[in-house]
Amino acid sequence: MPKGADAIARFLDDQGVDCVYELVGGMIVHLLDSIHLAGTTRIVSMHHEQGAAFAAEGHARMSGVPGVAMATSGPGATNLLTGIASCFFDSTPAVFITGQVNRHEMKGDRAIRQMGFQETDIVAVAAPVTKAAWRVETPEQLVPMLQRSFELALSGRPGPVLLDVPMDIQRADVPFAQDRQRVKPVPGPGVDRSQLDELVEAIRSAERPLVLVGGGIRSSRSTNQIRDLLSALGAPVVNSLMGVDVLPFANDLRVGMIGAYGNRWANLAIGRADFLLVLGSRLDIRQTGSETEAFKGDRVIFQVDCEPGEMNNRVTGCTTILADLRDFAEAALPVAVACDLPDRTVWIDEIQALRRAWPDTEELSASPGINPNTLMHQLSSVSGSATAFVTDVGQHQMWAAQSLELGHDQRFLTSGGLGSMGFGLPAAIGAALAAKGGPIVLVAGDGGFQTNIQELETVARNQLPVKILLVNNRSHGMVRQFQQTYFDSRYQSTVWGYSAPDFVAVASAYRIPARAIEAEHDVYEALEWLLSTPGPALLDVTISMDANAYPKIAFGRPITEMEPFATPIGMEST
Repeated sequence: MPKGADAIARFLDDQGVDCVYELVGGMIVHLLDSIHLAGTTRIVSMHHEQGAAFAAEGHARMSGVPGVAMATSGPGATNLLTGIASCFFDSTPAVFITGQVNRHEMKGDRAIRQMGFQETDIVAVAAPVTKAAWRVETPEQLVPMLQRSFELALSGRPGPVLLDVPMDIQRADVPFAQDRQRVKPVPGPGVDRSQLDELVEAIRSAERPLVLVGGGIRSSRSTNQIRDLLSALGAPVVNSLMGVDVLPFANDLRVGMIGAYGNRWANLAIGRADFLLVLGSRLDIRQTGSETEAFKGDRVIFQVDCEPGEMNNRVTGCTTILADLRDFAEAALPVAVACDLPDRTVWIDEIQALRRAWPDTEELSASPGINPNTLMHQLSSVSGSATAFVTDVGQHQMWAAQSLELGHDQRFLTSGGLGSMGFGLPAAIGAALAAKGGPIVLVAGDGGFQTNIQELETVARNQLPVKILLVNNRSHGMVRQFQQTYFDSRYQSTVWGYSAPDFVAVASAYRIPARAIEAEHDVYEALEWLLSTPGPALLDVTISMDANAYPKIAFGRPITEMEPFATPIGMEST
């Protein structure tokens, strides 16, 4: 029989896990040695466990195979928690394996805080932000619990599972069948045909129908099926932040992003729609604004999701369809094709007129210097070879979501539910290793970039084609904008007390080619340099500190009333 660590290495290979992300520690040295000796799964050494967790998330979102990150007990395990929570809130399948002290060194029921060195009950700590968190208690449990972990991570609404493995179990002989198969998700509930007939009839009867696509489409790996369905329905399509890449920019049905920082014309289209089909979006406050009654209005809303609790939650009065989105799309497509759905040209033309009246590049026309929305369009024009765009969290994230022009197969990865600064760089590492060659474009802000800047060494060591566009406003811009609105422009900790290094010098220290620009006339040539430079590269682009992410829903008002032309009624709490 193999020892526990060898069994884990074999199991990961069986599941198609081609990379494991980690930061070395004493309680995982057996695991690392076994994976190294097996030689089938690449070990990617990071410089912080949070970076390892985000990299695993980026890898999983690109590949569909659960991402795997490992950490030692104590601080290693607790450092994973931010990335674990990110996977939980954004429905990313992942398995996090933590080493633990020997079973005989655990405090058990003793009235003490700790017995073994670095002993920490990570199972209890991680439970609220995982689908499950388990500790392996016996050698016989190890392989069955690995199988359950992967199955649960993939089934229903995907998410993370944590498995804590004591060191003596890593060394112990464990039963291991040689003919193990790849774990498959548990099938979801079937689709009710009568509900599909009701849905399609409601769309047929509507004058101004819209479809809202969210992150659940990518999480369910149903993008192609949903695209076929959207084409058959013929209704214009808006997206949430997590659904930016469901339809390519050039698709005739694509409208744009809705929500707190949505494209103005897309939010106005929501206000005019008389029917809304919601696919894989939980309608949280960043999508609807605070005024849920105004969002619902008199319009008919159908909501499709695999998790009952997410439907009729904030926005009530919706007709709900509990289903896996892939199953739903496959079942709904023939029903839609067979129905005589009306032409929507007039409604689509109306939305296009709104788009012409409120172009994204004019939202900041009065701001001096490089226009960030224009910058995103320019970036798109030179990034045809990119496999994915990854963003960190902040104003740059919203400008990217508003204005990037994604191609048919290009992905958009960002942190939604948790909204963690520091996501971008390590997630781009995971995306690059999953993509196996194509460039990954990272759009980051100077503030968030500094929170995991140490992972530049991981990029450099592995010579990953990560192209970093650093949108540098010399501040924590999104919170600075909040302070401008609600705190009489007292910029404590966003401008006052904040600073950033010379990013070109920092990148150069890691042997990464880097440039900096400040003038509009330098943008296009510099972007071409960024994308054409072999391997990694960094471009630092200075924009005005005063540039705000507009439009923005005026808090307390309906989704159609947006800053700077409308003012908030109250102070937002989210």
